[in-house]
Amino acid sequence: MFVFEIVIALLLAGALLSLWAARLAIPYPALLALTGAALALIPGMPTVALDPELALALFVAPTLLDAAYDSSRRDLRDNIAPILSLALGAVGFTIAAVAYVAHELVPGLSWAAAITLGAIVAPPDASAAAAVLRRLKLPHRVLVILEGESLFNDASALLVYRIAAAVAVTGVFYSWNVLPMLVLMCGGGVIAGIALARLYLWVTARLRDIPIAIVLQFISTFAVWIVADRIGLSAIITVVCYAMTLARHVPARIEARQRVASYIVWEVVIFVLNVLAFVLIGLQLRAIVTRLDPTEWRIYGFCVIAVCVAVIVTRIIWWMSHNTIARWRIRRFGVRVPRSMFPPTIGSGLIISWSGMRGIVSLAGALALPAAFPYRDLILLSAFAVVLTTLILQGLTLRWLIERVGVTDDGVVEREIGLARAETARMALQALESDGSPSSLALREEYAARLRSAERQSNGVVKEESSDTTLLQRRVVAAQRQALLDLRARDVIGDTAFQAVEEELDLLELATDRRDPP
Repeated sequence: MFVFEIVIALLLAGALLSLWAARLAIPYPALLALTGAALALIPGMPTVALDPELALALFVAPTLLDAAYDSSRRDLRDNIAPILSLALGAVGFTIAAVAYVAHELVPGLSWAAAITLGAIVAPPDASAAAAVLRRLKLPHRVLVILEGESLFNDASALLVYRIAAAVAVTGVFYSWNVLPMLVLMCGGGVIAGIALARLYLWVTARLRDIPIAIVLQFISTFAVWIVADRIGLSAIITVVCYAMTLARHVPARIEARQRVASYIVWEVVIFVLNVLAFVLIGLQLRAIVTRLDPTEWRIYGFCVIAVCVAVIVTRIIWWMSHNTIARWRIRRFGVRVPRSMFPPTIGSGLIISWSGMRGIVSLAGALALPAAFPYRDLILLSAFAVVLTTLILQGLTLRWLIERVGVTDDGVVEREIGLARAETARMALQALESDGSPSSLALREEYAARLRSAERQSNGVVKEESSDTTLLQRRVVAAQRQALLDLRARDVIGDTAFQAVEEELDLLELATDRRDPP
């Protein structure tokens, strides 16, 4: 009961800290990290043991699905080179640097355990950086790279994590079996994710009950993770492909009420999971603080500091090197891109380099280690220190850096939103052409005004006033929604613009529903 009371109190504290973080324009996980650190120092705090197999599924699966669902396949494809540079190159470089530092500083720490530590702290949490970046209206490409990185770096880091952790526990490593296993895990994960998404769409095709539909979303997310893990596939890649497949098909299949309710519930759940992750790591650190003797503190302290420095420095070295080469290639050979995009600059390179804040994935990886894992206390302590250091140091200074480098919004998303609004308004007028009723004339005037506003790239949404236009409005919203889906299918707009206009259409549809007689 005491643990439950602590969790409830900290959920309240997390909500208040989130409001405070929003006012200060800093990532709320930074304040949660400080709360977790405070828990480790409070005498009498209980120690909570979490099933290692549960940790990754509970914390990573829904967080990853939420990020993958919102990602834009078009934007990821257009920026695949920098994304893979971060997700594969930077992650590998960080793992190697952290493993070397830890192995050299801690006597008796095996290479397998050191690599496990490196894999845990290697993947940044882009959601923390995005919480700051979105408020500051940076070029869309910067956000795409950071969010795309978070999808793929989790997969690459956790694949290394699983292999290294297994070797650290068993002491056996079959090098000849690694490459075929990786191919099977990754390729099979892609196929399984797409297949399971289509199965889910078929099973829920006629489901209209909103609470049941939302419950099934969470059940299916955990089920996909568990199934992939049980049959030896990459659960992360499976969930990413599952979410991205759903994102292409679900918008045309569900109503506005269900979509709005679903988005709200998912946002709350992700917030609660972040709070719980920091609570659990804080409670486990309390036991570590009481166990370590002064000699171990000195060794572990040096190791933790060195790991934090290695994590930050390796990312800067890797990305600024990539950025320099990319700018040289553009100057030497020009740039060939399918659409207008913000080119790499020193300023944008510094922003991406400094956006390496760690978060829930690193905490979940540390919590997932079994109790008998060699040097588990060191790994837990290092993982939390990296999360705390990056969230505080980088999270609190990222806004200052952005203001100093002078990188501003390139207006790509706003232009695409204007284009989508204009196209959906034209489709609405086309749907009303054959109807000469007074209600139709009223709606035509409103959508003509919306079209003029969209063509001027306005952000306003027309509100319908007449209570006699319900059926026409539904038909018009359906026509607009189909036009919006077509724009995304043809890659005319990306998912960011798609979701912004989809939200406007949902509001129009909900307004139509409220006009229905009881």
